[in-house]
Amino acid sequence: MAMNVKTRRTLAKAGVITGLVLGGLFAGLPVLWMLSTSFKSNGDVFHNPPQLITKSFSLDAYREIFGNGAQLRFFLNSYIVAFAVTILTLLVAVLAGFAFSRYSFPLQKTINAVIVSVQAVPPITLVIPYFGLVVGLGLYNTYPGLILTHMVFTLPYAIIMVTAYFNTMPRALDESVKVDGGTSWTALWRILVPISVPGLIAVGVYTFMISWNEYLFALTLTRTDDMRTVPIGIQLLMGQHSYEWNQMMAMSILGSIPVLVLFLLFQRRFIGGLTAGAVKA
Repeated sequence: MAMNVKTRRTLAKAGVITGLVLGGLFAGLPVLWMLSTSFKSNGDVFHNPPQLITKSFSLDAYREIFGNGAQLRFFLNSYIVAFAVTILTLLVAVLAGFAFSRYSFPLQKTINAVIVSVQAVPPITLVIPYFGLVVGLGLYNTYPGLILTHMVFTLPYAIIMVTAYFNTMPRALDESVKVDGGTSWTALWRILVPISVPGLIAVGVYTFMISWNEYLFALTLTRTDDMRTVPIGIQLLMGQHSYEWNQMMAMSILGSIPVLVLFLLFQRRFIGGLTAGAVKA
């Protein structure tokens, strides 16, 4: 009987490991193929049969990108927009989350419902209204226009998550600060925010990823190459008569690095932050 139980556990463990390996291969093979293609010439991309490792290994695609000022500008624009969106989103989310968590005010439930409902609206349905609004405000083809538009889609999740974190913290923390002569502002920045660092990191990484990868509004709200971001830069490599497949893949690899680095740096806090927010909310 004991042997049977042990055997079943071993088989179950082997099944789980096998499933994880297959899932990892399924998810990782496209990325590996993308990396392989970035080191090929355009002619080798369509080699039959397909070759993961080519004999004509080349860094030409990366040389073209790093030697092209316009393509480097795409990366600079993405960094500027994504970091600005992340910082501003976290700032607004902290203030809004504190208000929702610690105070009661008129229309609080209605505002909460509106914040949640924004998450359910398909972004493509808002392209025309936001285009008209951005043009009307004189923000078309500018950083503020992109940043504010991206924040519309990053703020709801950020506010919900930060509010959930603050709700898990006892109000006694705030009261102890007030007893010592502090204010609600002091309680927020000296007590609640430092304790919420794992959650804020999770929200920040998610926000950066959403802004960095956003394509639809980056295409609609910009006109010139000096304002466009990495996803648009990749799309521009699709010419009228030919596609620069190796450069597209090289830009995709380079565009994946910032998010990958952020995740690796903050992996434990990111996962812990998402888990805690999901459980305690």
